[in-house]
Amino acid sequence: MDNLQKIALLIDADNTQINKIEAVIREISARGRIVVKRAYGNWKKAGLKNWEEEIKKLAINATQQFDYVSGKNATDMALVIDAMDMLYKDIYDAFVIVASDSDYTPLAIRIHESGVYVIGVGEKKTPAPFRNACDEFIFLENLDAEDEVKKTSKSRKKKSSSAKANSKKKAVEETIEETSDLDPVHELLRIACDKYSDDDGYVMISSAGAYIKRAMPDFDSRNYGYSKLLKLISDFPDRYEVKSIKKSNNSSIVTYTCKE
Repeated sequence: MDNLQKIALLIDADNTQINKIEAVIREISARGRIVVKRAYGNWKKAGLKNWEEEIKKLAINATQQFDYVSGKNATDMALVIDAMDMLYKDIYDAFVIVASDSDYTPLAIRIHESGVYVIGVGEKKTPAPFRNACDEFIFLENLDAEDEVKKTSKSRKKKSSSAKANSKKKAVEETIEETSDLDPVHELLRIACDKYSDDDGYVMISSAGAYIKRAMPDFDSRNYGYSKLLKLISDFPDRYEVKSIKKSNNSSIVTYTCKE
């Protein structure tokens, strides 16, 4: 979802990497205006000592939360309480929770039930309940993957016929997990085509992407080595036919249909 006017960005510093925060802000800023930036943690901990300079640079409000019991941090409760207070104000149209902890699942569900958009940001190890409780979930690993995605796309285009066998073998070895995980994506693309296609059988890729996000909140084309959904679809010409429709204002709508 783009053009959000008031986004609250809440960061659990105890289970987030400091070197990812600037990339998170860039990613979320593409969706709208961040009006609240808060990071929660026990800043006296040695593990958080490197956060100070980054927090100052990025103008993030640091909220101190002491650990009341040894071995158990209270950061998650502080974040949840603040989030609920902000939710009751009814002025934010999106909450971003930066954490990889399933303890935030009830919070995400509660915010979603209030009709407010929820974006989760965390590592790929984040438990499925939290990911699925969000309207959208972004993997931290993908925020550093843009260059790798571009390299992957270029390497696909540069494959020569003489080296096709070796290149194919290498690609399979490097992306075996990605290709196996694409099956549910193909299924959702097929369902989107059935549900949202026009009289000619074509569906807008933007509509399909929105549907996939609703059905699979942690979907991101970068998970599979593609910078955009269009590039993923275009890489399977045996499955899909892509068509660009020009509008009167010289803009274009990109659509696809399933061949199977």
